[in-house]
Amino acid sequence: LLIPFPQQSGLYEYKIFGGLADVPPKLCADVYMDLDFRKEWDQYVKELYEETYDGEKVIYWEVKYPFPLSNRDYVYIRECREMDVDGRKIWVVLAKSVAVPQCPEKPGIIRVKSYKQSLVIESDGKAGCKVCMYYFDNPGGKIPSWLVNWAAKSGVPAFLKDIQKACLNYSKST
Repeated sequence: LLIPFPQQSGLYEYKIFGGLADVPPKLCADVYMDLDFRKEWDQYVKELYEETYDGEKVIYWEVKYPFPLSNRDYVYIRECREMDVDGRKIWVVLAKSVAVPQCPEKPGIIRVKSYKQSLVIESDGKAGCKVCMYYFDNPGGKIPSWLVNWAAKSGVPAFLKDIQKACLNYSKST
């Protein structure tokens, strides 16, 4: 589902609904939140770590972009909560970009200043989980909006396959 972003940028906000038939919801949430493990399974991670600045946990993430495009980096905060809604266990992850003086922009890397994500994970009633993600970022630079939108449309389904595979490997390695 594509929703035009309110600022006439030509970019879209995305809502993704998917299912991971053989991945329990807690496992999916654990894998999603594990930054060290993500470095092992996400081929686009160049650098990824969490630091505490002024008492707040902040994540720095540099993403590899294909040549001739410059890499992008994100500085964001994120929180995961396990909730009980009418007897249903639901995991909610919220993330948004922040400006942190201790994490300045790096030469040759374009900072993504507008990023937000909401992720909801719950049981599918069987052995797997249902995933709903709401996502927006503006990668900046001189990438045509049609290319950004094409990459997001093809990249998100690939990401769901990648995280499913990572979850299956995670359960074997823990």
